[in-house]
Amino acid sequence: MSFNLPKSDKKRVVIVGGGFGGLRLANKLRNSDFQVVLVDRNNYHQFPPLIYQIASAGIEPSSISFPFRKIFQRRKNFFYRMAEVRSIFPKHKIIQTSIGKVHYDYLVLAAGSTTNFFGNQHVEEEAMPMKNVSEAMGLRNALLDNFERALTCAGEQERRELLNVVIVGGGASGVEIAGALSEMKNFVLPKDYPDLPSNLMHIYLIEAGDRLLASMSRESSAKVERYLRSMGVDVQLGKMVTDYKDHRVVMKDGSSIPTRTFIWVSGVAAQPVGNLPETLLGRGRRIKVDAYNRVEGLDGVFCIGDQCIMTADEAYPGGHPQLAQVAIQQGTLLARNLVRLETGEELVPFRYKNLGTMATVGRNRAVAEFKEVKFGGFFAWFLWLAVHLRSILGVRNKLVVLFNWVWNYFSYSQSLRMIVYAKKAKEVREREKLMASTHWGLDLMSEGIETSSAPEKKES
Repeated sequence: MSFNLPKSDKKRVVIVGGGFGGLRLANKLRNSDFQVVLVDRNNYHQFPPLIYQIASAGIEPSSISFPFRKIFQRRKNFFYRMAEVRSIFPKHKIIQTSIGKVHYDYLVLAAGSTTNFFGNQHVEEEAMPMKNVSEAMGLRNALLDNFERALTCAGEQERRELLNVVIVGGGASGVEIAGALSEMKNFVLPKDYPDLPSNLMHIYLIEAGDRLLASMSRESSAKVERYLRSMGVDVQLGKMVTDYKDHRVVMKDGSSIPTRTFIWVSGVAAQPVGNLPETLLGRGRRIKVDAYNRVEGLDGVFCIGDQCIMTADEAYPGGHPQLAQVAIQQGTLLARNLVRLETGEELVPFRYKNLGTMATVGRNRAVAEFKEVKFGGFFAWFLWLAVHLRSILGVRNKLVVLFNWVWNYFSYSQSLRMIVYAKKAKEVREREKLMASTHWGLDLMSEGIETSSAPEKKES
């Protein structure tokens, strides 16, 4: 396999990851004098803030996903390749991917974050994460399948396990999925499963800290906790999950909860890059960068968004929060700085502008914070809807999500609750197996010796 990129006298910017930061950077380089190559394991951009609504069957996966090739249609000097990055060789300005190698003049790592299991491998094997569209679809299928099985199982203990939902992590994702599942319990189950009493379903939200939404004020945390408790969610603070065995979530204090729906949204870690030395990594495996998002000690390599940690900003000495706005602002500035590098101008350091934080737990219930202004309730919920609707890519997607929200607000009668398990074609399965087992001669590459995959028809 090969990247098959055309030869060009333009300098090449390779962007790894098409999330908020990578997409903003690629768009801002539209009229620049660069050849831009976007590399992502998926062929679409996804909108993480609404992924929990896929898991709770509130919206369709396609409503918050948008194909890269659609975004960049008729774009000159832009190329997209679906691949995973395996290693970086800055001495040769080459990255090795699942489809081969590609040279770069500037490399930007913007692959975002993944679920952090804090080294607990057994929990990682057993729990259901909710970080991307495919994981959310898997969670949705598991939930609906458990409801169906609860109707037909013979034992009360098994029914209890099937109808108990345990969510670990009291951040925004945790409170949002807890609220969405509570609404499903209160408004959907009685209609879809009239012969299954909805009071048998119990939703537990487990948080190791002393409050929910630790990144927001205590006032907002307390408000969200009240909202969730009023909706029937069992919020348990100061509880640390250590294991999952025999269909029971086990806590450090020895207590346990029976469940077959074990959702883990307790923290994130940066997407790993295979051969980066530990000295370049900070908290949460985030790559250390300077005030200009340059990776320390690697010429021509930058990192933005959730994947990096910048301590040069005096307002955020421990690194910026892993939020969409940070990635977007860093992508915008880096596009300007790359142009400045080519023209010999002085680079501009990054300073994060906090535009506020919001979280929702359901209809008419949300909290919002903007500098010194904090409020909750209907207005915060309406503002949350408007901000997120505005940020979704594509006019069609905006209209579909808006229609779903309006329809659901008045009826709670979405018809999206299908259990669909996709089966990959044999050709795709064999290709993935081959790519996973191919090491691409990385040891030779690290010694500076040219390797070959398939003969390249074009320069890469």
